[in-house]
Amino acid sequence: MNQRELFLRHVAQTSPAPLALEIVKAEGCSLYDAAGKTYIDGIGGISVANTGHRHPHVLAAIHAQLDAYLHIMVYGEFVETPQVRYATLLTQHLPASLNAVYFTNSGAEAVEGAMKLAKRATGRTQIIAFDQSYHGSTQGALSIMGDEYWRNAYRPLLPDILHLTYNAWPSLDAITSRTACVVMETVQAEAGILVPDKAWLQALRQKCTDTGTLLILDEIQAGFGRTGTLWGFEQMGIVPDIILLGKALGGGMPLGAFIADKKIMDLFTVNPVLGHITTFGGHPVSCAAGLAAMELLLDNAGNCSPLIKDVKEKEALFLSKLKHPLIREVRSFGLWMAVEFASFEINKKIIDSCITKGLLTDWFLFAPNCLRLSPPLSISLSEVEQVTDIIITTCNEYDSGIF
Repeated sequence: MNQRELFLRHVAQTSPAPLALEIVKAEGCSLYDAAGKTYIDGIGGISVANTGHRHPHVLAAIHAQLDAYLHIMVYGEFVETPQVRYATLLTQHLPASLNAVYFTNSGAEAVEGAMKLAKRATGRTQIIAFDQSYHGSTQGALSIMGDEYWRNAYRPLLPDILHLTYNAWPSLDAITSRTACVVMETVQAEAGILVPDKAWLQALRQKCTDTGTLLILDEIQAGFGRTGTLWGFEQMGIVPDIILLGKALGGGMPLGAFIADKKIMDLFTVNPVLGHITTFGGHPVSCAAGLAAMELLLDNAGNCSPLIKDVKEKEALFLSKLKHPLIREVRSFGLWMAVEFASFEINKKIIDSCITKGLLTDWFLFAPNCLRLSPPLSISLSEVEQVTDIIITTCNEYDSGIF
């Protein structure tokens, strides 16, 4: 029995038709399968591999930590140098009010912790989220997911959740003095890269301030240079009360975090003590890898390195090349793009054909007619041209009836 058959038999599946590519090596922006075929990684592990796969600086940090220690104690009890160093670096590059980091295993766990913290801090129960939002699959995160198709099979979920329309002015009226928090993506990812109106987002921030509501920004996909700045909210002129991080946070290792003011975060320490706890959250190897990856995003002066500074140039090249009658629209925010087709059926055929040509891409949960592009930020201009050439060639083949 080969590896694919064993995979299908013994590894829990999440769809009836997984891609089932057997990748044996990854390097930079390239993936290599068991048959020796090379793929350009057009989705970067869903915005995880921002600094590329297996960057030498990240590997060196992992190896060094392996030689020191792995897990030693539940989170928050021992002084673990990788956690301390990474939390310090993160807070040095965030607004002053975001100064206490709670590391988790994943983005979804960061969502769960932040929801608990908001309830504790405000004494309120109502949580507001948005239609077509995605925040993870655990039960709390699922409760605020913005689509009933995914929620319905697992009810009952958390009570007192209100879903509103994203980027709609009437939605602001629903935020009141009984709202604990508003949880939202700075840019809606799974809806197909929907960028909100800056004025609307600033008004939402003000409404949260006026009502004593905590604003929780989900930058699990948007963070770490994906948008052309270190954090997406920097381009919106707002500061959240809590920020959620994941994906690229671990440099390819599993890691999540929620970050808030220490005055709020310290509420987890009393009444009850151990108000939020995790065994493996902030694993030292994951923190060492994430710290090294973030160092690559910064130059010696602590400013954005070329990995981030070059994002807009690469985005512009993508946009200039992705032109075809089949393509209805390309929505982008940095190296984060949704290429829209008329239907899921067309998009799926394009995606499948691109994979056969050596380009790995995918679709979006709430925008299945859109092709996803979120390559490593380290992608070269020549690789960008290869990606766009494959997509345009595939569109031409579709028009010609080749598949």
